[in-house]
Amino acid sequence: MSDSDPSELFENWTIQMRKGVLDFCILKALAGGECYGYALVKALVAIPGIGVAEGSIYPLLSRLKKQGLVSTRLEESSEGPARKYYRLTSSGRLVGEEMQAYFADMAKGVAGLGGQVDFTGASPDLPKGQAGQKGGKF
Repeated sequence: MSDSDPSELFENWTIQMRKGVLDFCILKALAGGECYGYALVKALVAIPGIGVAEGSIYPLLSRLKKQGLVSTRLEESSEGPARKYYRLTSSGRLVGEEMQAYFADMAKGVAGLGGQVDFTGASPDLPKGQAGQKGGKF
């Protein structure tokens, strides 16, 4: 087994984290009310740590629309072409709230680790002191 470059491993991890959190960011942003696409893109691009490209957000919005989590409407604009506004559907609001609760619980749990884990504690199905054991010693 060879050692991997830590910076490469970290970069790969951050890419996966960003991919996993983008849907949540979109739903959370739209929880405050409808928003036209360009303004939503600018808000998401400005979030520290997300590092998302403008072109990757519209396909996500399209997928969220197909999933029934967001809906759209067009509104004429005096400043150029019509603007497409995005808003949450009732399903989108519910899923966003569930994501928010999950994210908060997960963040709290991770923050609570503090670098210390009791490996001698009980697993959910074993009495204390038998974590990792299946009917005897290893």
